[in-house]
Amino acid sequence: MTATERDPAPERARRLDRDWWREHSELGVCALLGAAGVLVLVDSLLGTNAGSDSDPLGPHAVPTVLGIGLLLLAVLLAVDVLRGGHGEAEAGEDVELGTPPDLRAVGMLAGLVVATALLIPVLGWPLAGTGLFWGAASVLGARSFPRDLLVAAGISLLAWVVFDALLGVDLPGGPLMGVF
Repeated sequence: MTATERDPAPERARRLDRDWWREHSELGVCALLGAAGVLVLVDSLLGTNAGSDSDPLGPHAVPTVLGIGLLLLAVLLAVDVLRGGHGEAEAGEDVELGTPPDLRAVGMLAGLVVATALLIPVLGWPLAGTGLFWGAASVLGARSFPRDLLVAAGISLLAWVVFDALLGVDLPGGPLMGVF
């Protein structure tokens, strides 16, 4: 049997299989929803049973309902996708869908987030947050150095005061701890 006489059926089957998965790609979202639902349910059901007499439902009620809801949504979406339903492509007003993403900016923003996480214990939130907000503004195109830095410092300091003083969420103050 020569190469021209080979049976094209396996090649056609592979192509149909790829096409089927491409047409039903939303099943990946179903899998993620299902995995999140299972994770929430397992975490809820294996957690501690701390409760009180004034709380008859206990601490597991909301996470259990949420996990069941996620699983139900995953099943309903999967049924819809398998019946031929699919999401419509976004037709954003100011978004050119054919333009590739700016991976350089995304990478720089990710680096800023990682650097901030590493610097918070050393510098405290107000200074590390200022660097994060000013860096993000710069990466995204802001070009007024003094104004951007002042706005970033104001946002960071305001967030620190709100979370630390008003909400009781302990954010490290770093060198500013004695000032406020």
